[in-house]
Amino acid sequence: MSRAFVKETEDVEDLPDRPISDLPNDVTAEGLRRIEEALAAAQAAAQSAGVRAALARARRDVRYWSARRATATVVPEPTDNAVVRLGHTVSIVREDDRRQTFRIVGEDEADPAHGTISHASPLARALFGRSVGDVVVIAGGEAEIVEIR
Repeated sequence: MSRAFVKETEDVEDLPDRPISDLPNDVTAEGLRRIEEALAAAQAAAQSAGVRAALARARRDVRYWSARRATATVVPEPTDNAVVRLGHTVSIVREDDRRQTFRIVGEDEADPAHGTISHASPLARALFGRSVGDVVVIAGGEAEIVEIR
């Protein structure tokens, strides 16, 4: 192995850190499991990466997921459906009669395309503490909470 290759892999500069939210890192039990999986995958990638750019990305991901794991607070599943909280699945009906259903989860587990939104999102914050029948103002319009489960 040439010295140039050894030097290249030893002197890898780290990429800037991924931004980490200033909000509490509240997560569901599933969210914690996903963070732990992402951390393990990033650690494995860092150990096996041979290309400088891949190693730098893996190291950055290890730092991010380690920080997220260290600050994660698992919020217990709601025991009642009286008011909206993290972990609930909520159905709303908008002014144009569109019905939308989503689950409120932690920031790192949110995936709106798959029906989950972050507890930090404006929509979730508007819904927290509200009950079935309450009307909330969101995105310049109104929506009624029709189901909490």
